[in-house]
Amino acid sequence: MSTGTLLAIIIPAVVVIALIATAVSLLVRRRRLQQRFGPEYDRTVESADSRLAGERELRARVKRHDDLEIKPLPSSSRERYTRDWAGVQQEFVDRPEEAVHDADRLVASLMHERGYPTDNFEQRMKDLSVEHGRTLEHYRAAHEIDGLSTQHRATTEQLRGAMVHYRALFEELLSDGGQTRRAHA
Repeated sequence: MSTGTLLAIIIPAVVVIALIATAVSLLVRRRRLQQRFGPEYDRTVESADSRLAGERELRARVKRHDDLEIKPLPSSSRERYTRDWAGVQQEFVDRPEEAVHDADRLVASLMHERGYPTDNFEQRMKDLSVEHGRTLEHYRAAHEIDGLSTQHRATTEQLRGAMVHYRALFEELLSDGGQTRRAHA
């Protein structure tokens, strides 16, 4: 076989192998993002201009999150937050709108103490999505109802639902979400 014939066989084979390796790599990255972000993966990709843009956004969230100093709570803080949450739940009986507002503030306070920035709701959502993507929809729904209650447009059932939603994220943040924070290399 001549050198030209060998090159005509080897070069296309190498190109095909490289394309397959690239495709597999992209699929593996996509699968990891889907597993890490849960329902937030679909939400982000659907709202982006393209799947690649959505995945780029999710990778940027991971990078930003890795730069945050997220820390577990000391047991004394965990106990204080548990007591505060019990108080908010008791408040719901007589003052449901105020209890929902207090639940929102308590979750924001817990996030802040854990190391999450809490200035902007949309950024909070993005930061939380990295480790708490599966409970993020709870936070989104609770926040929406909190907004309705500010305008006195939320029903008692919606307010009760907001408390349930806030509790889902609150408990996950309180228990560190079952995540062990990776040390920075």
